[in-house]
Amino acid sequence: MSTGHAPTGDGARPQRPEPRPEATAPPRADSEWNYRVRHETPTQRLDRNWSHILQELRVVQTGMQILTGFLLTLPFQQRFSDLQAFEKDLYLITLAMSTAATIVLVSPVAMHRLLFRRHALPVLVEQGQRFAVTGLLLLGGALTGVLTPTFDVVVNKTTGLIAGGCAVLLAITLWCCYPLLFAHQLHLGRPEKQPDEPQHPRNHH
Repeated sequence: MSTGHAPTGDGARPQRPEPRPEATAPPRADSEWNYRVRHETPTQRLDRNWSHILQELRVVQTGMQILTGFLLTLPFQQRFSDLQAFEKDLYLITLAMSTAATIVLVSPVAMHRLLFRRHALPVLVEQGQRFAVTGLLLLGGALTGVLTPTFDVVVNKTTGLIAGGCAVLLAITLWCCYPLLFAHQLHLGRPEKQPDEPQHPRNHH
C-alpha cells in the first residue's frame, strides 16, 4: 500500500511563477526589463530612482554651495573695486547662475518634505530629474562665468573669452553629447515615464 500523499487540487505541485516571456513585452521597455532582471515592482523601482537622484544631487550640491559661498565673498576683497565694468557684469551674472543652481538643486529635497507621506513619489522622481538637469545647466554656466574673468584678470579679455568658450564646449561634450552618443550607439531610446499607479504583472496561461 502506497504511503505517498495524493496530489491535491488540480493534481499538480505548486510551482514558482515562470519568468515573463520576452514576446509579451514591448522591445526595450524599461519597466519590463526591471521586472525580468531585477524582479522589481514599480514601487521598488521608484524608491531606487529616488535614491539615485538624491545621491547624484548630493555630489553636485557640495561643489555648488562652495562655489556660491566663494563668489559671495569676492565683493569684500580689496581689489574687487579695480575690476572693469565688463568683469563686474560677468561676476553678477555668474553669481546669479550659481545661486539659482543651488536653489534648483535643493528643490527636490524641499518638495520631498512638503509632499511627505502623500504618496507623491512618482511626481518627486519625475520633477527631481528635471531639477537635476536644470541645475547641471546652471552649474555649467556658473563654472564658465568663474573661468572667464579669472583668465581676463590674469592674462587679458580675449584669453578669458577663449577659456570660457572652451569650458562651455567641454561641458556640452561630456554632459550632453557623450551620453547621447552612447544612447544612440546602444539604441537605448528615450527614458520611460514613471508609472503613476503600481502595476502588477499579468498572468499568462
